[in-house]
Amino acid sequence: MATRQTSSSGRPKSPRIQVVLPEDLCRRLAELADAEARTVSNMARVLIQQGVERHEARRALPHQPQSLGPGPAAADAVAADRFRQQLERQRTRRLRRAPRRLRLQRPD
Repeated sequence: MATRQTSSSGRPKSPRIQVVLPEDLCRRLAELADAEARTVSNMARVLIQQGVERHEARRALPHQPQSLGPGPAAADAVAADRFRQQLERQRTRRLRRAPRRLRLQRPD
């Protein structure tokens, strides 16, 4: 069961849990956290939240086999691929060196 502490102001803090991970999984979690500029605890919270949401979505549709339907992660991957393709199609002028001054353009 999660434990709840109180802060110095008397307000309750978020519940806390303790998890024991194998070294390899802990290292991989730390690498993911570092790549996204997050703490390991925050990265674990994000991944747990995504996993719980995915599990709840699968339970909501019991008639659909898990292997056939794309889950939220697949939809996110498709959206990310589309966004990446749009960025790659844009023509950009490469800088040869750092600009001497920045020119700000006003929106039309």
